[in-house]
Amino acid sequence: MVLSEQAFKRIDRELAKFPADQRQSAVIASLAIAQEETGWISPEVMQTLADYIGMPAVAVQEVATFYNMFNTKPVGKHKITVCTNLPCVLSGGERAAHHLKQKLGIDYRETTADGNFTLVEGECMGACGDAPVLLVNNARMCSFMSNEKIDQLVNELKEASK
Repeated sequence: MVLSEQAFKRIDRELAKFPADQRQSAVIASLAIAQEETGWISPEVMQTLADYIGMPAVAVQEVATFYNMFNTKPVGKHKITVCTNLPCVLSGGERAAHHLKQKLGIDYRETTADGNFTLVEGECMGACGDAPVLLVNNARMCSFMSNEKIDQLVNELKEASK
């Protein structure tokens, strides 16, 4: 089975929020639940969700590939997204990205050899005044990221991976 029984129970709760003829409205929440469990949205996961929700697989794929928060390829245990929109870039985002690339030894859209880190560019995170901004695993926003704070974050995530 591609997803666990617990994942399907959570998806059922999302589906229950919408009328029966609008089940596709739960696709984003369903993709998030699936990704939380599997780490990424594989073609098999997309097909499973399409069949379960009752919508074309291509429609699920369109949603999964449109939103930056969904991983349609395997990623490291810790996906670090660097905001590369103009306000963040002007306020240190480029410096932060360069520091992360040097520290991790990877470029954007790459994963460290140990599988712990993937680095990606991100769109505006709505915290322009807190630049530079990083997002860890689509869930933890890190603001005002100096080189020292980046080093602390990477060390913390490495420790969590042990």
